[in-house]
Amino acid sequence: MKLITEKITEVQYLTEKKEDGTKHIYIEGKFMGYDEPNKNGRIYPKKVMEKQVEEYQNLIKEKRALGELGHPPNPQINLNQVSHLITDMKMMENGMVYGKAKILDTPMGKIAKNFIEEGVSLGVSSRGLGSIKEKNGINEVQDDFHLVGVDIVSDPSAPGAFVQGIMESAEWILDAGIWKPIHIEQAQNFIKKASKSDLASAKLTVFEAFLKIIK
Repeated sequence: MKLITEKITEVQYLTEKKEDGTKHIYIEGKFMGYDEPNKNGRIYPKKVMEKQVEEYQNLIKEKRALGELGHPPNPQINLNQVSHLITDMKMMENGMVYGKAKILDTPMGKIAKNFIEEGVSLGVSSRGLGSIKEKNGINEVQDDFHLVGVDIVSDPSAPGAFVQGIMESAEWILDAGIWKPIHIEQAQNFIKKASKSDLASAKLTVFEAFLKIIK
């Protein structure tokens, strides 16, 4: 399975004040889309997105729907990087998945709050695992897609900046509850470039790299 990320900039900031004078900052708006090709040339069929949004409700109810500040290049939620808690997510009729997230009082949450209060333009980016199949020139996300979460990211002017990283070229396997990368494309290219005399050595190098990854 591949790590799949999508950048969205159509979010708003809300401040909700309580009777005791405390305030909470939220982000809300379009967290994901479906049934239309996005800027990354991918399309999420409605049935695929519906399934994931429905399954994600359990994390929301259990207050485990966490997101990070920045875009980690892996499918794990890193607790030391958590900045917000997603409190709502639902399918809309216009090809949009609406989401709402509360900025937490964590170290990364405080940084996010400061950015928002200072007027820094932020966006959100979904993070998931799944396979992709080309269909009529568009990369269609398949029904094995699994939504990991939605992160807060910067640089809205470059919506594709986060999807060209090395981890998107990796295959991921679930090993003892932990997602680990297997860099198939890189390994294949490394072997293809090797001369006949160095082929055995190249294969050994790839195998040793693989063993380091899965440790």
